[in-house]
Amino acid sequence: MRNICFAACMLFCLTSAVGKTPGNARYLSIADSILYNILNLYQTNDGLLTETYPVNPDQKITYLAGGTQQNGTLKASFLWPYSGMMSGCVALYKATGDKKYKKILDKKILPGMEQYWDESRLPACYQSYPVKYGQHGRYYDDNIWIALDYCDYYQLTRKPASLAKAVALYQYIYSGWSDEMGGGIFWCEQKKEAKHTCSNAPSTVLGVKLYRLTKDAKYLEKAKETYAWTKKHLCDPEDHLYWDNINLKGSVSKEKYAYNSGQMIQAGVLLYEETGDEQYLHDAQLTAAGTDAFFRTKADKKDPAIKVHKDMAWFNVILFRGLKALYQIDKNPAYVDAMTANAIHAWENYRDKNGLLGRDWSGHNEEQYKWLLDNACLIEFFAEIN
Repeated sequence: MRNICFAACMLFCLTSAVGKTPGNARYLSIADSILYNILNLYQTNDGLLTETYPVNPDQKITYLAGGTQQNGTLKASFLWPYSGMMSGCVALYKATGDKKYKKILDKKILPGMEQYWDESRLPACYQSYPVKYGQHGRYYDDNIWIALDYCDYYQLTRKPASLAKAVALYQYIYSGWSDEMGGGIFWCEQKKEAKHTCSNAPSTVLGVKLYRLTKDAKYLEKAKETYAWTKKHLCDPEDHLYWDNINLKGSVSKEKYAYNSGQMIQAGVLLYEETGDEQYLHDAQLTAAGTDAFFRTKADKKDPAIKVHKDMAWFNVILFRGLKALYQIDKNPAYVDAMTANAIHAWENYRDKNGLLGRDWSGHNEEQYKWLLDNACLIEFFAEIN
């Protein structure tokens, strides 16, 4: 049965990819096909999803705090890749109004996510791995991405439970704020060693979204404070991109990832819309130009003249959130068009036999085990193309 479903799904994918469906409808059909392909291939017997497809018996999870590494076969995915499915379903529901996506959210994705909900430590939040497998680390940024999706879902449904969840997560997230280094939110609750752009930039976005939904000025004021702290401590004045983190000794880790700058672009746009302060918009435009110059530099495998965003897929998609928000204000299509072209080219040229993409859109790196998040993020991306 799985093979039949997959074959039907792939037929639908390929029909879309050759352009028989014009415009945005084509991209929505691609997003839809990715969603069902993931639900088919990555499903587990207990309502969760696997970290990769196929399951990697020698999985090495290297994105945990403090250099912690988890090795071996996983029983389920970590929260971060799982949360990408919520983002994708919310984006599809927003773009289409089709209640089948709401049903998938309410009946599968959100119940699965609740298996990560940890009430044994307060404030309650989502931990990084299902609670039935014991206590695991709790990450402020993991919870921010989910809170952002709950804000968007509430805007679509007006169900009070979604707003209540976003507010509860906001309270957890800002429990990670401290006066050390003049403010800022830590990355991991259990290892308060550094304050990262990825836990502060999206918190700014979350604050503005909650302000818009509640009209409570405290959210906007904290958003402005968080933005100012992040810009002061983590912005590279040379290219206006954002470094990764600053530790409690004041040492900056100067790695640059597309999603960090992308969230500061989106934060700047939202704050500009709410305050009218032109500096926020100027900041966003400078950072957007910096991202294009820094990240869209990798030569495509089939056509080296094509320059591809070199960061991993999900980081690119979070950057796209910022670039799209900026485009809606300044109407400069260059950055969103370039990233859209990258993603379409990768989709049409580098999917594997299961219809899955890896994290590298340039086609150079072949991966046997396809990460859930690298594909879940594409649901959101194709749903958001206008």
